[in-house]
Amino acid sequence: MNLRQTKQLLQSRRLAPHKRLGQNFLVHEHTARRIVAQATISPEDTVVEVGVGLGALTRPLAEVAAEVIGVEADSGIIRLHEELQDLPGNVRLVHGDILKINLAELYNPGARLKIVANLPYSISTPFLFHLMEHKEVLHSAVIMLQKELAQRLCAQPGCKAYGAPTVLLAACADVEELMEVGPEEFHPRPQVDSTVLRLIFYPEPARLKHLGSFNQPLFSRIVRSAFAQRRKTLLNALSPLEANKTLLAALLNRAGIAATARAETLTLADFIRLSQVMSAEATTLS
Repeated sequence: MNLRQTKQLLQSRRLAPHKRLGQNFLVHEHTARRIVAQATISPEDTVVEVGVGLGALTRPLAEVAAEVIGVEADSGIIRLHEELQDLPGNVRLVHGDILKINLAELYNPGARLKIVANLPYSISTPFLFHLMEHKEVLHSAVIMLQKELAQRLCAQPGCKAYGAPTVLLAACADVEELMEVGPEEFHPRPQVDSTVLRLIFYPEPARLKHLGSFNQPLFSRIVRSAFAQRRKTLLNALSPLEANKTLLAALLNRAGIAATARAETLTLADFIRLSQVMSAEATTLS
């Protein structure tokens, strides 16, 4: 549907974009089809779409996937589609909050899930962490994000945009920028530009294979603590994890990291190596 048709449908059903839900409906079919084309969907795939809206992405997804599970938080939108019966037969709607849905329950063993999401920007970061928690059942995710957040996820060490989400996501997925989408592609128009990213969880990113196994929960705590007070040196920023600064300095040295370094200068490999060193020390002490 174009902008005029989108407005007419919403008005006819006495619906309006929910500001609380962060609804911005795609109004250009060619943009929706470009996104779906780059999601590499095959006829055997089950796709979870987050934020069904008026079906701009749902319909082209249903053309190429075996099943589309559409998760939508707005009961009015769910009711609209149920009454109009305007979505293809291989679309199953689920009314709920994606952050509260266990993706593993949607998982069909032998066929990892693919995610496509045009979700409210207010839940983008929690949603990313939700994906990371379910990485074992995911193949990939194609998601629309605020451009600023997308830049953070693609950032390199040493720049301001580089942070905890950058490192944590890099530890479980390859991140690829697909396309930029302007405000004119939506109703209502957002006040920011958008970027579509592809996150590939499976197969495991090649860069991780030579780094060896590591304690994921400890790795996460180290990364979060290091960036929580990013202006501090690692010796001070990591003190909540190890109060003995003499020992902490020794562990950093063993990992090849200067105690005076700051979080934004460390690579993914540095953080993984530090988690391995700290895990080995904890095992020795226990």
